Amino acid sequence: MRIASLYRYPVKGLSPERLTSAQLEANSYFPGDRLFAIENGPSGFDPAAPVHQPKIKYLMLMRHEALATLRTRFDDPSGDLVIARDGQEVLRADTTTAAGQGAISAFFEGFMPEALRGQPRLLRAPAGYRFTDSRSGFVSLINLASVADLEKRIGSGVDPLRFRGNIMIEGLPPWSELDLVGRELITASGLKLQVIKRIERCAATNVDPQSGARDLQLPKALMTAFGHVDCGIYCQITAGGRVAEGERFDLVERPAALGIT
Repeated sequence: MRIASLYRYPVKGLSPERLTSAQLEANSYFPGDRLFAIENGPSGFDPAAPVHQPKIKYLMLMRHEALATLRTRFDDPSGDLVIARDGQEVLRADTTTAAGQGAISAFFEGFMPEALRGQPRLLRAPAGYRFTDSRSGFVSLINLASVADLEKRIGSGVDPLRFRGNIMIEGLPPWSELDLVGRELITASGLKLQVIKRIERCAATNVDPQSGARDLQLPKALMTAFGHVDCGIYCQITAGGRVAEGERFDLVERPAALGIT
């Protein structure tokens, strides 16, 4: 099981950023992932007492495919969020200042006014919290062989980035990752990931991540072809360690002495 590529999504619903390696910490999230969300009108989110909110309270691809036409980047040292459109930088704003946060709000007010239920506002996740779709969305893995099999079934190319996973893996048979729930994956660095659930897919995957076109019906295609809408798995980090492109995951064997199969 080889790591083909790594991605983080600093702002919920906005661009992926490819990484060559990452250091994962136990009982945490994928580093730099879903740190921010754009609130679509008052959401009730309280950073002092964060509670997981439905994704419809934020700008997100399931309803707002125009977001995919933006290219965004978060600069960790400066705290700047950079937004480009049609190959041109249109905003660089400091996420740590009121002025920068106001500039981000103003950008989205002008970019997609018809989609707004109120003033858009940049939210930053407090320590120990992230703006993931699932409460247990600590780290997500996508099997590239499953995506390739889905392509064959529907007769159309499917960009794996439609599934917005953190770790793209290869070397597994198609869909076999769905049977790993309850199993443990390890790397040579000592990283341990406990597979905790399959990922149910929504209409966000219908949006082409490059053009923003809503051109496929992937949840429907999954249900038609396989009888479920799952693609990918969520994992919990049980021991910290490093991941890097080209490294391997090994599957911990179940102890035969306990009669576990």
